[in-house]
Amino acid sequence: MTRQLEICCGDIASVLAAKEGGASRIELCSGLSEGGLTPSFGLILSAIESGIENINVLIRPRPGDFLYSDTELSLMENDIRNSITAGVNGIVIGVLTPEGDIDKDAMRRLIDVARNTAREKGLEKLNITFHRAFDVSRDPVASLEDIIELGCDCLLTSGAAPSAIRGIPQISKLVDKANGRISIMAGSGINPSNAAEIIAATGVNAIHATARKPIPSKMKFRRPLVSMGAPGSDEYAPLSTSPDMVEKLLKTLH
Repeated sequence: MTRQLEICCGDIASVLAAKEGGASRIELCSGLSEGGLTPSFGLILSAIESGIENINVLIRPRPGDFLYSDTELSLMENDIRNSITAGVNGIVIGVLTPEGDIDKDAMRRLIDVARNTAREKGLEKLNITFHRAFDVSRDPVASLEDIIELGCDCLLTSGAAPSAIRGIPQISKLVDKANGRISIMAGSGINPSNAAEIIAATGVNAIHATARKPIPSKMKFRRPLVSMGAPGSDEYAPLSTSPDMVEKLLKTLH
C-alpha cells in the first residue's frame, strides 16, 4: 500500500520547508490558529511556483462553524474557481446543516463549480477532500456515507476527537466502513512520535500534519509586551513547518 503524507502549510516558508523535507502534497491555508482559512491568492501562486507536485487549497471563508450563508457560498465558489484556474489540483471543503448533518445541496453546489472549472482548464484529476467539519457532525457513520455519495476523494478526520491519537477507535471504524470507497486521512496532532501508532492502529493510507516547530525571529528590536495575536502568542517565535519533521514523518510512512 502506498501511503500519503499531506503537510498543512500556512505560509510560503512552510511550503518551501515541506518541499525541502520531501513532501509531494500540501494543504495550503492561512490562519492555522483559527483552524485554517482560505489562503491569499498571492500565497497560492507562490506555492504553485515552488514546484510542489500536489497542492490542495482549503476553502473556508471565516473561522467558526461550518454553516454558511448563500453569500458565503458564492464567495467560496469564486475562491474555488480562482484556485483551480491558477493551477492547484485539489480543494478542501466542508459544509454542515444547522442540525449537524452534511449539507449535501451546498456541497454539490461547490463540487459542481470545482469539477466544471477543472474540465474547462483541462485538468484530468481534481482531488476533493472533505475537511474536519466532519468531526463536529451529528452522526459520523451517516456523514461518511453522505460524503462518499457526493463523490469526495478523501476525508480528513481526527475521529471526532480532539486529536487523531485519541480518535483511533473511531478512525479505525471509519476505515472499515469506507472499505476503500474513499481515502481516510488521519489528522490533528500527528507528529513523528505518534504517526506509526496511528497508522498501525487505524489502517489509514494517509496522514495530515503541520510538522511545525518554533522558528526564532531575526528581529533585533523587540517589544515583548505587545502581542498582535492571541494572548500569550509569541511573534518572535512563530510556528512554521520544519524540513526535519517532514523527513521523519516520511520515514515513518515508508
